[in-house]
Amino acid sequence: MGRALALTVAALLAGASAYTADAIRVTTHARAIEPGEMVELTAITAEPLDTLHVRAFDRDVAAYRIDALTWQALVGIDLATKVGSYAVSFEGLSSGRSVTATTTLQVRPHAFTTRVLRVDDAYVNPPPPVIDRITREAAEIARLWTMSAPERLWTDGFVRPVPGRANSAFGSRSVFNGQPRQPHGGADFLSPAGTPILAPNSGRIVLARDLYFTGNTVIIDHGLGIFSLLAHLSVIDVREGMTIQRGEKVGEVGATGRVTGPHLHWAIRMNDARVDPLSVLATLDSSH
Repeated sequence: MGRALALTVAALLAGASAYTADAIRVTTHARAIEPGEMVELTAITAEPLDTLHVRAFDRDVAAYRIDALTWQALVGIDLATKVGSYAVSFEGLSSGRSVTATTTLQVRPHAFTTRVLRVDDAYVNPPPPVIDRITREAAEIARLWTMSAPERLWTDGFVRPVPGRANSAFGSRSVFNGQPRQPHGGADFLSPAGTPILAPNSGRIVLARDLYFTGNTVIIDHGLGIFSLLAHLSVIDVREGMTIQRGEKVGEVGATGRVTGPHLHWAIRMNDARVDPLSVLATLDSSH
């Protein structure tokens, strides 16, 4: 039995599924219930619902319909989430009548490693002339996270944007040139310069240009609050506003921005939670 499936079964046995008299049955599917992980919630109802509202970790989470009696929602557990029990609420409407359910996610601890890197000092202590640029770019990206398409744009399975395994762990505490900085918010794939980068899933290109820290950067809105950020590209082959399908080329691996060498940095935001892309691959693989 795979780890994700085992978690689903364990959740059922531990009472993580909730029932009401009106029967919303909730199950979970995840690689782990830890900071930086993604959880797929499935709600099965006794009768068709007109709408379903989900709330987790003090955030509204968009639910999408699978069939007449089945809804799903993808919940990101931000890497800064503290250990503890967190309630997830479900409220549906059926012909004007409300049906509800509540389940609990027990977030377990995760020990993140520390990575020590040497980079150009301009990317650790930026010179005054670029501070305004950095501030503007950070504000723009923060705004993008709040402007996702209201419909699901992705298909069921996410794919690796480049071949091979990630060589830098998500959530690592980063020390650049001896100075602590923000935790690593993505997965790094050590790939040769010029390697084609594929869209991890379908969506709309909402950013495609050079940024100070991440170099040539592409952000894909997958809809319903889910985004992919692909960074340090040598070549960008897409433009802002265009739609892209899973597996289509978005650019090539490079070494632009704050890097130690050619690689691809892939980050995922899910309702503004920082989520490990490898968790998404494991939970939403093409066979699931």
